Amino acid sequence: MSDEVVMEYHVKELSDFQLKRIARAMAQQYPVPITAYLSDVFISSECAAGIVFGHSDPGPYEQHADGHILQTAPIYELRRFGRFWVVSTNSGNYVLATFKRGYGRRSLRALIAVADKPDLPAA
Repeated sequence: MSDEVVMEYHVKELSDFQLKRIARAMAQQYPVPITAYLSDVFISSECAAGIVFGHSDPGPYEQHADGHILQTAPIYELRRFGRFWVVSTNSGNYVLATFKRGYGRRSLRALIAVADKPDLPAA
């Protein structure tokens, strides 16, 4: 039996563009405490998913460390501050620094469209 243990990490390197956007997002002031910054974001099932950077609590196993993929809890509030969107969830406030090419902004617009629709009256 081998003493070798193989572990697989799901980490993504950020591009220069993404790093510049994250640096700009971090330099901006927000009226709420920020939990983390997300890059390559898309919205699915009312949750934001993307590559995490600068998380305030990386976790005991570094599962929220820079470059890891993170899915937030369901979004209950979406606000724009300057150039950046901030989503609020039960687990914190996340700045959306960049969106996934082709799908990210479209998924954000779809979330906004659903949120803007009034509730249907009970029949």
